[in-house]
Amino acid sequence: MSGIHPDVQAALDAARELRHRIADLRERIDGIRARRPSPSGLVIPEVDAMGRLTDLYLAPGTVDRFEADELVTEIMAAIRESTADAALQYQTIMDAEPEPELDAFVDAGSEPGQ
Repeated sequence: MSGIHPDVQAALDAARELRHRIADLRERIDGIRARRPSPSGLVIPEVDAMGRLTDLYLAPGTVDRFEADELVTEIMAAIRESTADAALQYQTIMDAEPEPELDAFVDAGSEPGQ
């Protein structure tokens, strides 16, 4: 006999499963990268799930082709599109993830407040 009550063991097992699910979810979120080109296609930023700029590609000659304000517009448009794409990827992952079962953490015979 192990000395651990079956309800406690069930809660420990559920907690272990939840930790594994969280680790998997974090790994998938950490892998999100969005690369949406600017209107001209000459600027391609890379944005992560948190909306952070992780890389920026400028095609050769891009800086010479645009005035400063036009270049800023190109870069910002591409970053906005990439950020929206990363947010969509994040939301898709979160929507696909089922809610955790918490029954193992709550005594099935009692309701909160009783």
